[in-house]
Order: sequence, then C-alpha cells, then structure tokens
Amino acid sequence: MLQDKILTLKKEKDVVILAHNYQLPEVQDVADFVGDSLGLSRQAAKTPHKTILFCGVHFMAETAAIICPEKKVLIPDLAAGCSLADSITVEQLKEWKNQHPGAIAVGYVNTSAEVKAELDYCCTSSNAVNVVKAIPQNKDVLFLPDMFLGSYVAKMTGRKNMYIWAGECHVHAGIKSEDIHNLLDSHSNSELLVHPECSCTSQIMYDVAVGDYKNRQVQVMSTEGMMNYAKQSPAKNFVVATETGILYRMQQQNPEKNFIPASRGAVCQYMKMITLEKVYSALVEEKYEVRVPKQTANKARLAIDRMLAIS
Repeated sequence: MLQDKILTLKKEKDVVILAHNYQLPEVQDVADFVGDSLGLSRQAAKTPHKTILFCGVHFMAETAAIICPEKKVLIPDLAAGCSLADSITVEQLKEWKNQHPGAIAVGYVNTSAEVKAELDYCCTSSNAVNVVKAIPQNKDVLFLPDMFLGSYVAKMTGRKNMYIWAGECHVHAGIKSEDIHNLLDSHSNSELLVHPECSCTSQIMYDVAVGDYKNRQVQVMSTEGMMNYAKQSPAKNFVVATETGILYRMQQQNPEKNFIPASRGAVCQYMKMITLEKVYSALVEEKYEVRVPKQTANKARLAIDRMLAIS
C-alpha cells in the first residue's frame, strides 16, 4: 500500500510530515502532526528532523522555511496556492504603509514571504486578537489581508484606529449566514462553530448580541480552537462553518458526536491538490523544495517570531 511506503520512507529519510486540518483524510493519516497554521509553525520550529514535508498551501511551507533555514522544506505540489495570500502584493502593502506612516502592520499568516518581510507582526486566527491587544492603543494598526477576520478582531478588541485590507478567502467568504440559519432550524440541538474568516461572522455576532440564538452555544474560533472545543463540550451535534476537511479529524477524535458542515461546498481546491501520490513522489524524489531568499527570510522572521511568542 502507498500509505505503508510513505510511512517507511519518511523514517528512512528523516522526514517529518506536517498536514493542515483541511487536507484530504488519507494525507492526514500519514502525517506526524495535523493542525492549524499556528500549531504547525510551532511544530516546524521544534522538529529535530532534517526535512519537513509540508502538506498544505505554499505560504505555509514558506513560513516553515523561514523558521527553519537549516532544514529542507518540501511541498508536494508547488501550485498549491491561496486566494487570500494572493489578495495583497508587497508593492500594495508598501504603498499602504506609506499612506499611514507610523502605523503597525499586522498580517495574517496567509501571506507571501515578501509581504511578511514588510510586517511588524504576523498572526493566525488563533492569536490575532491577542496580537492586536499587544499593540499600544495610541498606534494605528494596518490589518491584512482578510477583511472578515480583521472586522472580528476590531470588534473583539474595541479598536477604533484599525485599518483593514479588503481581502478574503474565497472558501470562507462563500459560507453565508442564511445557510447556517437554515441548517440550525433543522438541527435544533446543535452548537455552532464559526471560523472568523467567514463572511457571516459579523452577522452572526450581531444575531447573538440581539438574542437570535437564544440558548444555543455559538463559538467563533480557529480550526484548532474548534477541535479543542468539540472535545470538551458535552454537546453531541455541531454545525461547523469552515472548510470541510476539518470534519475528518473532528469525527476521528469524537466518534460519538455528529459534525455537520455549514456548507458542503466549502472546499479549498488548493488544499485538495495535495494527494497521497504527490506526497509519495515528493518523498522519493525530494522535489519541490521551498526556499526563501535570506534577506527576505531574515526580515520576515521578526514578525513570525512575534506571532509564535503570543498565544
């Protein structure tokens, strides 16, 4: 079996396989660690293995290469990109910074290495609120590139001097509040878990505030936050508003519970480009190495280190 060949090869070649929560089930099964962007970055930073095979999209492998310059970082498919990362270029960021001199630039990890090199702080959905809270209140904040996560962070921090880039993840932007309401109507005893990249996040927060959800538990959190919450919650049914790949791990860890996707169409075609065959090929040929120029990596490392230091 291909899975057995991969497991044997990674031991022989001293390779650690990291896989994002949105990866195909069979790819998650061969990984040493499965998690969100922050968790996988931390695993990359402390791995003793000489090679990292990153089963995710390109910016994730770039981040690992920046954190671990002494290691070889591979990705099974170089074309596995990210619509959100593509929504801002380094030239656009430099121009934006020039328009707001003295502002602190906070960028989501879903950005290119070149963009990260222009940031003061990097963040993930797990720690974006705490990153912004760590910045002095008298400093303007430029938050990029996800406008829905940015709006959520602004609401949670109460920050008024925060400028938000108008980017979006095409998958999360497609999850609508009306779809969630319809699902909840037919699953009346379900809790709701929402990723802050979703376009419906602000509407859901408003609905909660005015009492539309009454006694129903609603949580806005990162994918790893969802995983942890689902494990400890006494609830048996959950409507999950994020990319559908996470449902596999949720079901594995909680076989007695039921997880319903808020949108069955919430599938990232870039994440799904990573197949078991491509993982095997990357191991055999050690191809598709991700490298970041030293000068860019050194500048980006500061923002990433700040991200890793804030929980």
